[in-house]
Amino acid sequence: MFRYFIGSFVVTIFGLIGAFLWGEHVHSGTGLTCIFIASVLAILEISLSFDNAVVNAMKLEGMSPKWRHRFITWGILIAVFGMRFLFPLLVVSIFAGVNILSVLDMALHDVGKYAHYLELAHAPIVTFGGAFLLMLFMDYFTEKDKCIHWLGSIEKGLHKLNCVNGICTMTTMFVLGIILNILPLEQRVSVLCSGIAGILTYLAIDGLAEWLERRQEERAKLCANTVKCSGLVGFLYLELIDASFSLDGVLGAFALSKDIIIITIGLFIGAMFVRSLTIMLVEKKTLDQFIFLEHGAHWAIGTLAILMFVSTLVEVPEVVTGLLGLIFILSALVSSIIHNKKERE
Repeated sequence: MFRYFIGSFVVTIFGLIGAFLWGEHVHSGTGLTCIFIASVLAILEISLSFDNAVVNAMKLEGMSPKWRHRFITWGILIAVFGMRFLFPLLVVSIFAGVNILSVLDMALHDVGKYAHYLELAHAPIVTFGGAFLLMLFMDYFTEKDKCIHWLGSIEKGLHKLNCVNGICTMTTMFVLGIILNILPLEQRVSVLCSGIAGILTYLAIDGLAEWLERRQEERAKLCANTVKCSGLVGFLYLELIDASFSLDGVLGAFALSKDIIIITIGLFIGAMFVRSLTIMLVEKKTLDQFIFLEHGAHWAIGTLAILMFVSTLVEVPEVVTGLLGLIFILSALVSSIIHNKKERE
């Protein structure tokens, strides 16, 4: 098992060295403090991302080894430098009306002002993520061919909703409408646009993946090309899921530090461990051994989506999100073990 995490430990060592050197460069004597903060951020990222790892593993099982490798290499670069470094800069640039290089200078030399602009963008950012993840949650439990249910009558009730066309979009729009009615008027337009963007993004990626799957089944002669495209779409799909998971964590990281370099290092280490965990789950066929683990992960996703919507109105501590997700994952794991024991008997 250790071999899956060798790369993560190497990244951890170099990351913490980098945090120390950066701390000493910015303010002499703060190197050890920066190491501590980066370590805490990494631990938080890992603890909040177990459900993300399970969902990633579920999607990766249908991908070729080549695309799995790209997920752990290219994917980590997109996840860290794209979502955890460039994305916050881009958001502040849009909302502050300043070019991105000026925002980078602000992040490095005027962190208070940078954090203020990022906080102003909090509601639309988490609304996008909440809408995308709620669509993912509803789509999983209303899947037409779904026959295994963990939470009995609740999941069976959700499954019956698949007879309603557009139920995923309707549910997400309903939740978004509730939030809009409570939000102050000046925030409603940006939140509405972000929510709709989250829904449309999910529909576009999911629709493209389904279309490619049908093409693969119908036209064997295009199989090689289709598999390649499916791998690309699956890769993009995973990156969007990871991005949606990370939105709240990126914003929450500013409660521990305002230094974007230390935040990026800490989240980089955490994200690398999550990637390694994902690959381990795939190669060890963990999801096949514990049949309710996917269900627990998707309940954690649904909970996270609702909490992201709620966080547009009131502050939701990261520990609440993490604990609820962990409870669902552990409960599903225990249920799977009990189920397997009964099957053997």
